[in-house]
Amino acid sequence: MAKTVSSPPKPAERITIREVAQDAGVSVAAVSKVLRDAYGVSDALRAKVRASMDKLNYRPRASARGMRGKTYTLGLIFPDLRNPFFADVYAGVNSALERTQYQAMQGFSTTPAALIEAMIDRQMDGLILIGPNESAASLAATGARLPLVTIGQHDKSGDGYDTVNNDDQLGARLVVRHLVGNGFRNIAMLSLMQPASTVIEQRELGYRLEMMEQKCGGTINIVRAPQVVRDVQVAVRRLLESKERPDAIFCWTDLMAFEAISVAVDLGLSVPDDIAIVGYDNTMFCDFAQNSLTSVDQSGELLGLQAARLVVERIDGRSAADHFTVPPRIVARNSSRPRKPI
Repeated sequence: MAKTVSSPPKPAERITIREVAQDAGVSVAAVSKVLRDAYGVSDALRAKVRASMDKLNYRPRASARGMRGKTYTLGLIFPDLRNPFFADVYAGVNSALERTQYQAMQGFSTTPAALIEAMIDRQMDGLILIGPNESAASLAATGARLPLVTIGQHDKSGDGYDTVNNDDQLGARLVVRHLVGNGFRNIAMLSLMQPASTVIEQRELGYRLEMMEQKCGGTINIVRAPQVVRDVQVAVRRLLESKERPDAIFCWTDLMAFEAISVAVDLGLSVPDDIAIVGYDNTMFCDFAQNSLTSVDQSGELLGLQAARLVVERIDGRSAADHFTVPPRIVARNSSRPRKPI
């Protein structure tokens, strides 16, 4: 008796976008919009299409995406690696991109012009620049070449790119109000020394305006230093050894504030009884008992999330500029507790 020889099973055919559309009862164009997380897609449509994709085990081809003119990669450029605040921003970007086909490729540079060109050459679909010190004209030129969103750039003069910002002027005002309310009136500001920056301008302006409003204008004192440990230590030591020693220092970042605390302790000063210290960024280290640093929370994760949302909207065709501002809040800790009565 002859045996029947069965043919080997065929490899499973790859599910197409058309089959997903048919299963979901929508058009191919609708499925494409969901895949791109296009601007204006309803939650109901997204849920319906995603359910069909999961049911059919549909996976889009990366090569096919590239052939359609997109690489589904975003460039993310940070000024440096040292500040843990940037990790919060990066977490926000990744959180926003989890529901999309996009991935973020990061780079680090204080002078990002060459890095921007490299990312454009690699056909990034959009860029997010954190703390850029390029001029508005330069940013507009970049925005004309590909979708661009900046974090930490307060110039809103053009339509060529979007901005996401902390309200830096308000953040500085909150620090001065907090310190004055706790009995500190001779408040110095340790600011950042770098090329022109709208963030520096806004934060220093907020400090000056609030000092005058609190009738402390006669003790306005802004000292600038690059965010390098040795330079920060020298600047703080000069402040604390001066004849008119301040009774509080408002620092540009938490990293600077930690160095200020270290110098104060080395000089035999008590924080905050002899000198109150406040930082900016509210990074994870502020809660450590050894530091217990008062700081301004500018919601780094939310900044990153909103920047990713805006750049994807730009990629999907939105042309009108969008400017998103996150309100800051001060998180009070031991380093600026109310001054003891004399």
